[in-house]
Amino acid sequence: MAVSVSPWWQALEIRPEIIDASGQIDDVQMSLGDAVYATGPRRPLYADADYFGQITHPTARMVDLLSGIAIRLGGGPAEYKNARALIRMGQGMGGGKSHAEIAAYHLGANPQAFLGTDIGRAVAVQVKEKLGHDLPANLNNPVVVVLDLDKATPGATKKEHDGPFARNLYERFLWRLFDGDANKFKDYREFWSDKDKIGEALESVDRPVLIIIDEIMDYVGNGLTGVNDPQLTAQDMGFLRALVDVVNDVPNVAMLVAMIDPEKDRISLAKDGKERQADLHSLLDRNGHTATVNEDTDFTAILRRRLFTNPPTPDLTHATADLYRPVMDDKGWAKTFDSLGASWVGQWASEVERSYPFHPQLMHLAEQEWAKHSGYQNVRATIRVFAATIYAWSSTAHSDGWAPWLIGPGDLPLWNSTVRESILGSGLISDSSLEQNYRSIMQGDITTLAEADVRGGQARLLDDKNTPPEPWGELNPRAHERAATMIAVTSLMPRGQGRRGASAAEIKVASSIPNLAYGVGDADGVLDRLTDINSDAAMAAVDKTSVKGQQPRFHINPETGPKVIYRQHRQAVTPQDRDDLIAITAQDIATTGPFKKKPFVDADRALATDEARRDIAVDTLLNAGVDDARTNRMIILDPSGFSLRNGMSEKTMEAVEAAMGLGAAAAPVEWASSAVFVVVNTQRRRAAREAASDYLAWRRTYESPELVGNDSGRSTAQDGMREADTHLKKNLKRAFQHILYLSQPTPESPRTVEEITLDEDALTALDGTVVWKELAAKQKVFLPGQFGSKALLHNLRDTDYDRPLAELRDAFYQTPRLPLLPNGEQDLRHAIFAAIQAGELRLVKADGPEVAVDSPDAINLSSQGFRLAKPAPVGACEVCGKPLSECGGQHDTVVCEVCGKADCDGHHPGMCLECGKPLTECAGHTPAKTTKSIKFTLAHDLTGSDRNGVQSVIGSLYSALMTDGSTFITGTVEIVTDSDSATRIEEAAETLGIQATTRDV
Repeated sequence: MAVSVSPWWQALEIRPEIIDASGQIDDVQMSLGDAVYATGPRRPLYADADYFGQITHPTARMVDLLSGIAIRLGGGPAEYKNARALIRMGQGMGGGKSHAEIAAYHLGANPQAFLGTDIGRAVAVQVKEKLGHDLPANLNNPVVVVLDLDKATPGATKKEHDGPFARNLYERFLWRLFDGDANKFKDYREFWSDKDKIGEALESVDRPVLIIIDEIMDYVGNGLTGVNDPQLTAQDMGFLRALVDVVNDVPNVAMLVAMIDPEKDRISLAKDGKERQADLHSLLDRNGHTATVNEDTDFTAILRRRLFTNPPTPDLTHATADLYRPVMDDKGWAKTFDSLGASWVGQWASEVERSYPFHPQLMHLAEQEWAKHSGYQNVRATIRVFAATIYAWSSTAHSDGWAPWLIGPGDLPLWNSTVRESILGSGLISDSSLEQNYRSIMQGDITTLAEADVRGGQARLLDDKNTPPEPWGELNPRAHERAATMIAVTSLMPRGQGRRGASAAEIKVASSIPNLAYGVGDADGVLDRLTDINSDAAMAAVDKTSVKGQQPRFHINPETGPKVIYRQHRQAVTPQDRDDLIAITAQDIATTGPFKKKPFVDADRALATDEARRDIAVDTLLNAGVDDARTNRMIILDPSGFSLRNGMSEKTMEAVEAAMGLGAAAAPVEWASSAVFVVVNTQRRRAAREAASDYLAWRRTYESPELVGNDSGRSTAQDGMREADTHLKKNLKRAFQHILYLSQPTPESPRTVEEITLDEDALTALDGTVVWKELAAKQKVFLPGQFGSKALLHNLRDTDYDRPLAELRDAFYQTPRLPLLPNGEQDLRHAIFAAIQAGELRLVKADGPEVAVDSPDAINLSSQGFRLAKPAPVGACEVCGKPLSECGGQHDTVVCEVCGKADCDGHHPGMCLECGKPLTECAGHTPAKTTKSIKFTLAHDLTGSDRNGVQSVIGSLYSALMTDGSTFITGTVEIVTDSDSATRIEEAAETLGIQATTRDV
């Protein structure tokens, strides 16, 4: 095929350092310490600000990070506050942390040189957009303090960097801050945890200060554990705590800390190291801002700048895209491409422009699958693989060999040792013991190394034995090898939804070329020859999986057992998969107890991070529709978007307050009082997430095609599923530790959201009964059986007697001062009926007449016409409740002349119970008794002099209980006593239907 388009190996210039290293790019794993301190031959190229700018693509997040630091350092007295002082780089290994730290270092140490590069100019533009003017070109000459802790040993001093005196972390910091000024160092060295003195030290240099701390966990984790020096550990951690607080308060100070999120960090720590990790993580979360510098879709731009000295022109990329157009428009190939369901197929020209010289199919695999694999070292591994790939193909093309127009996933040259080892060591393979298995398979089934004397590999041999030669043989001389490579690179890790390997369409597309001489039928033949189980020439390690209604899939089987398959699936579980399972499980194991409903508020689990979901927590909750009328609800908040503690509380509390009608974002709600929110604890959530990932990995292992027919392997996987399921439910129950409810003790006090935290592991906020009992202790609810006539009367205000029954009913769901009722309207009906029967209440019509009630069910709580009324006063008509002078006596009922009641028994207030005479005229008879309510709190030490007094109070209480004069009791009792007594009390309580909680003290 004659073409006039320049191929990429002629149009693009590979960076000299990659060519000099034969594709083995040496400085992809950048070191902040080397950039700052290395000299002579050890000084890396990126230690030069100009070169660093050449190889650094100005991603939006990197520019945003650096512009904030620039404003913090160079901004005026009011302007510097527009940027965050403390920034935490928390992404995983190979994600660009060191690159960002070195960028920040050049910005602070070499501002004029750095701001002259592409990324520096982008930073300057963003700063001007934010402030409306430029900052000083030298950012007011900042002091840059670099603590490269991945190369530091606690207690051991490097005199060339730390001076002769520094031993602890604070002293290292001071020596660098004062640039070796021994007198100033001695003035401040003893104040390692004094926030005021640390702040004074920062201000004393009279220049902006940029602090960069690299790989902090290398130092405070196993580093401090190893020296086993409690004093040094206390000093170092005390200094870090103080410094993290101080930097927010000192003008023109910025601090950048590299610390991987503990949930993503694979470092192995001893118990004390984990405690320091959790402490530091909490401090950074509370005081700082977490930032990342790359999106997955930044890969292509980062790669292009890192690998080539010049970008491709639009004309070149468009012409290259057009080369493929006849193939993509071909009926057979079009159907194959369309069956991929990939967005890049429909946006071919723009995707080629974006990914050139790499095929969009390869970039989709790298960005959408490799980058989301938890073990994959995103940018670092991608650069290594792709640098070796372009060098290998460029060398081949310049030696008059064949090279692809666009480098696709089938074009990763496994015959090149650097490419192969970069892929195997990238983190895609979760089990290191499998690396040798895959290495052997690649050489046996695909291709031997290029430098080997004997050419081998089943796929390579099929290409070499292309006799008689196929018409497309010279145009696509590596068709079998390219198809086999696609199978191999998609078999290293499970893909989306637990899929493994590649579909037939994916393999055929990976083997295609921009020439119709190689058709779909030819690609089918290549795949058939590679996977023919009856042919000795086919690949030996390829398995075919067929699912009804889907394309067959092909993957390399390294003959592993269930545990290894589990480890591979474990690495492939995505945060969304994990959090989806947690959401489902939380709803399944939650119980309502006395609550009527247990609605679940879903977060947007498709968002990439907890922070992203947390940032929209208010909108998520307000759009969830939880304001449900006349219903006591236990609302479960999705753990992926809502949590409390460890720096995550602010947005969750803001969302709950808004849903309760409080705060700046308050929503118009009516039924907030009857909504109780249960929330997960951020730290405890981690264990539930681990268990969820374990369960999904074991389930996918159990369902994996590799174990079909392997009863023993499936049994192992099933046992793993059961164990993981048990741990998931246990840890999820423990994680739901927080209860939030609306409180207003009196009508005059403000409404607030109150929190209850369950400290006992046996209790969970997913149990509605537990939640209800905790709320009862706070007088937010009544326990079953507590709400009778006395409780009703106690909670009624004078204004409640003139309200329609419907409004009174609603008040028990709307008004925070009224406790919630376990049985809702049923409890209210029974309490009203009991009060009416006892003569403590009357049910009346709106215009006054009393209504007779013969059962609780006869009380219509939806009525707008009926109201509650206090007992009729003495001398009032029992029929209409009016004074007899106003009544007129137009009723059939005969009323008592003394009290005005119908059917009076002759006993009246102030009258003798035996003779009915006024007490002033009666002698020797029992006076009428009155009823009182008494309430008190006991909290006394029974081992001292108070014992007798407490016994007297309890004795009097017991005597009152034994008489008929006591009609109602409520309260909470806690007593510390011996085990036998506690057992007797607990048994007696259970007999009454009271659930007592007993614990050891």
